[in-house]
Amino acid sequence: MSENEGEEGGVVYEIAIAVPKWGENNNNKLDKITGDFDNDCVGILVNELKKKGLIVERVVGLQNEFVKLAAPLEILGKAAAELRFRKRTHIGMDFPFEWDEAEAFVKLPDGSLFSWCERFRCYNHIVHGIVNTEKLPVILKYEDRTIDWKSGESLVAKLEAIGVVKEVFPLHDEKKRKQLLRSWAMNWLDFTSQPIDDICSYYGVKIATYFAFLGMFTKWMVFPAALGLTVQLVDFGSMQLLVLPFFFICVISWAVLFFQFWKRKNSAMSARLQIYHSADAESEYKSFQTDQSSSECTPTELMKKQTSDRTKEKANFQREEWFRWLMRFRNDAFIIMSIICLQLPFELAYAHLYEVIRSDLLKFCLTAVYLLAIQYFTRMGGKVSVKLIKYENNENVEHRANSLVYKVFGLYFMQSYIGIFYHALLHRNVMTLRQVLIQRLLISEVIENLLENSIPYLSYSFKKFRAVRNKQKREKGSGKSSPIPRVEKDYLKPAYAASIGQEIEDGLFDDFLELVLQFGMIMMFACAFPLAFAFAAVNNITEIRADALKLLATMRRPIPRADATIGAWMNIFQFLIVMSICTNSALLACLYDREGKWSLSPGLAAILIMEHVLLFIKFGFSRIVPEEPAWVRAARRKNATQAEEMCSKRLLRSISGDDKWFREIKKNE
Repeated sequence: MSENEGEEGGVVYEIAIAVPKWGENNNNKLDKITGDFDNDCVGILVNELKKKGLIVERVVGLQNEFVKLAAPLEILGKAAAELRFRKRTHIGMDFPFEWDEAEAFVKLPDGSLFSWCERFRCYNHIVHGIVNTEKLPVILKYEDRTIDWKSGESLVAKLEAIGVVKEVFPLHDEKKRKQLLRSWAMNWLDFTSQPIDDICSYYGVKIATYFAFLGMFTKWMVFPAALGLTVQLVDFGSMQLLVLPFFFICVISWAVLFFQFWKRKNSAMSARLQIYHSADAESEYKSFQTDQSSSECTPTELMKKQTSDRTKEKANFQREEWFRWLMRFRNDAFIIMSIICLQLPFELAYAHLYEVIRSDLLKFCLTAVYLLAIQYFTRMGGKVSVKLIKYENNENVEHRANSLVYKVFGLYFMQSYIGIFYHALLHRNVMTLRQVLIQRLLISEVIENLLENSIPYLSYSFKKFRAVRNKQKREKGSGKSSPIPRVEKDYLKPAYAASIGQEIEDGLFDDFLELVLQFGMIMMFACAFPLAFAFAAVNNITEIRADALKLLATMRRPIPRADATIGAWMNIFQFLIVMSICTNSALLACLYDREGKWSLSPGLAAILIMEHVLLFIKFGFSRIVPEEPAWVRAARRKNATQAEEMCSKRLLRSISGDDKWFREIKKNE
């Protein structure tokens, strides 16, 4: 069956394995019955995948061969049961999935039982779960070599180690991809409208959460953008020093309210999209394992054993908790000292040169060279951060990702803002500060948007051109060249990976980092350049469609993540709001006290009072505006009540059924 016939026949291949293309150097003998090479490692892999119940199709590309995989629902269900997925049931509670009781679990809006994130984890479990069950090693042949597949060893891991399996990657669903292109990436009629449910179904909850945040942030940006245009373009004369504090108060109040209402929306969205992701039974809690002899103990002995185990478990948890905290503290201290001792002098030297140079052209060139040079230092810092995180013993992938975010943001915070602080607070040069902000907004946002969207496309086009040219050279004289299969096009596309820490984070790291740096730039220096909000609003409108087009057209389908929040970025946004209150108060003081005497006159006293009031607003609104909508709380309580009513009588009857055990429990209490 060809690739197009498979798609038209209803089989949707979701995973592919890239392996070398067999050429003339292959000396293995072809089996005339099966069509596979004798003891060929790829042929054995295909046979093992078929034994697991997967639907397999081999596609020969121009440079590589691909094994495409699809799975019937029963195979995915059994894999989910082995992984102990906790899924939502019709009574509102999450239980470990059981294939025999599949009807008890809630299905997705499209009628499917498993989301893309769950299906990918099932595929990964099945593919990497192929092990040699024989007592003796199996001989595999690869070119002129023989490899021993040892007993109990994973076949895919073995083939990856010797370079046979190049990569296991997800495939685009062409029907859904084209539908999202029409309804999302190419839909410019409504600038911020996005099909979040369809994005969640196709890409997973994490990416859907990012685009929901970006869309809401862009909508809310209209107010400060309009207000900033008014403040920047209208001449208020002698009232200008009163207009700027008013603008400052409005911007801080806007930011605080936005994040409080985002928390509400995120909570509601998490409750609504909860059926799209599940958790392992032991993902958040590492419970102790009882041995098989515990089932033969009497109830009294079992209770004593469990009490002793709980005491040991508590001590282990406390020891592990403090060890993780000390490792994080050591690593964070190392990063902070490196920033202060190495990066800070470099940033101050750049800021001083920028202040000394008089030519605008030289200043622009200096900024461009600086931004290129700092990328190298930042990447080096990111590699060091990744190595440090490996020793922190974090609980799961999301905790490791958050740790990386905090460390790398410290590097970017220093490189992005220390020079601006230098111009704003030391030299009090507002005009130079505005020039720096304009250059940063133009260079850092416009050029980076062009690069992040053009480089993947150019890389993909070059790889495709090189593959076609090499194929034509090999088939010179044959008269007709073969087209590139769809699966090979997906393989040639660049992965959605982070520029720093690819082992921990994906491309969302760069997208969130760009948004955070923009937010800090426009917020911390709002009084110096109110027009920056308008630049940011226009940039974010194009960012939504550009990021969507990047994911759908120029990138591979990302590996899904189940986290339904923006993670550590929320704390960074909150930190930047507090920093904005301090920096804008200092800017207003500089504008008011032009002579630099810093006397406590009524104007400066008013600025200090305003700073304290805004800090009170920042922390007070978090209590005034509830983070969770009432309907989410009501639905959770309703589900808990229904589950309690259904389970309480059966549990009480089960407990009181053994009178002897019940008396022992009462006695120990």
